[in-house]
Amino acid sequence: MAFCALFASAAVMADKDSDADRSHPHDFVKDSAITAKIKTKLAGEHITSLGRIHVDTDKDGAVWLSGTARSQAAIDKAVSIARDTEHVISVHSDIKIRSDD
Repeated sequence: MAFCALFASAAVMADKDSDADRSHPHDFVKDSAITAKIKTKLAGEHITSLGRIHVDTDKDGAVWLSGTARSQAAIDKAVSIARDTEHVISVHSDIKIRSDD
C-alpha cells in the first residue's frame, strides 16, 4: 500500500513537469540526451558567461537557448555549440547580454 501511495505521488509530481512530455518515452530520452550534450559542451568551454544559459530541446530536435551572457561573442559561441551538436535540427536563441557583474 505504501508503495502505491509513493508511486501515485511521483506520478503527480511528474505530471507537473512542464518541460517533459513523457507520453513518448523515446522522444523524452532523445530530447534529454541532446540537452545534456549541449550543457556538457557549454560547461567544457570554461567560459563563465556561458553558465547562465538555459537549454531546452523539443521532440523534433529544435533547441531553445535562453538566459544571459556577458558578450555577443559568448552568445555566438553558445549558438555554435548547440548547432554543432548531433541530432539538433534548429537553434533558437533568446540569450540577452547582461550588463552587470
